[in-house]
Amino acid sequence: MKHIIGGNLSDPAPIPSPHVKSVTVDEDSAGQRLDNFLMRELKGVPKTHVYRIIRSGEVRVNKGRASADTRVAAGDIVRLPPVRTSERAEQKATAMAEQATRIAPAKDFPVLFEDDHFLVVDKPAGVAVHGGSGVSFGVIEQLRMARPHASFLELVHRLDRETSGILLIAKKRSALKILQDQFRERETGKTYLALVAGQWPANKKVLDKSLQKYLLPDGERRVRVVGKDHPDAMPSLSLVKVHSVTPAVCAAQTPQQRAYSLLEVTIKTGRTHQIRVHLASEGMGIVGDDKYGDFELNKALARDDGFVVLKRMFLHAWRFQCKHPATGKRVALQADLPAELARFLVRAIPEDPGLAAPIQG
Repeated sequence: MKHIIGGNLSDPAPIPSPHVKSVTVDEDSAGQRLDNFLMRELKGVPKTHVYRIIRSGEVRVNKGRASADTRVAAGDIVRLPPVRTSERAEQKATAMAEQATRIAPAKDFPVLFEDDHFLVVDKPAGVAVHGGSGVSFGVIEQLRMARPHASFLELVHRLDRETSGILLIAKKRSALKILQDQFRERETGKTYLALVAGQWPANKKVLDKSLQKYLLPDGERRVRVVGKDHPDAMPSLSLVKVHSVTPAVCAAQTPQQRAYSLLEVTIKTGRTHQIRVHLASEGMGIVGDDKYGDFELNKALARDDGFVVLKRMFLHAWRFQCKHPATGKRVALQADLPAELARFLVRAIPEDPGLAAPIQG
């Protein structure tokens, strides 16, 4: 059945779906968040509308109200209200998904851990985790092409396109649910390495600042710090530890003379752009960050003028801990700094005691 929501003057005439629809959750969909389940069921319906019908109570699970993060179980009956969607939008969404699978080149990524339940890869910077928003394909589509016999591969979480490091992929629906539950209940340990320009105050250890998503006039997504009483405030907590820092220098303008601080940032919430915005709100954006950083410094670092060139954001998902989804045993993982970040760190903080030297080469 085609559904239509909105549309513009060039779209075909809207085709209403006046009937309530009930869908039974099958085994393959068990464990999914309600919002993700609906986005698959209501192809072509904008995400904002999906959340609106959940909040309004029009969506019911087993005749009861449910929230976006409710996990559906096999056999659950989900009530879908009448919706309107653009036939063109639905066709486009289907075509994009098919195209991503069709054109994604098969590629395996460096594996940090793998068993029958989940897989952990070291994602390079510049690669999206999935297709969409102008990106034809990402890590998950490439992995599926590289492993055609894998019956199930799903992202457990996400990383920004320009962030490198640890990325989890579930190989079983049960593992996906358990691992995502750990993320949601803050039972995982997630520590990133971030380099900022300036000397980070050693006593600035807790960044407890609410965040809000918003859009620029061109539609690009951004995040900013807002007061805790803001209606769209998302509580966000980052813990910061100074790993190493450049010795005190005079206020200088050249990259070679700037002070730098390498930070270990452990996030207790997983908000979009959380680390980037939290650090930038303290006046020290991440080096190389093209959205929230020091744009003039970034340009200088990207030029080959005798200093080590840096053309990416210095943010790396470094360490991760969780309980194994099947055994419950602790799993601890680490992804070493990529070569381009290690080389830059050697120049930025020559006296770094524990990271730069061992990672060279």
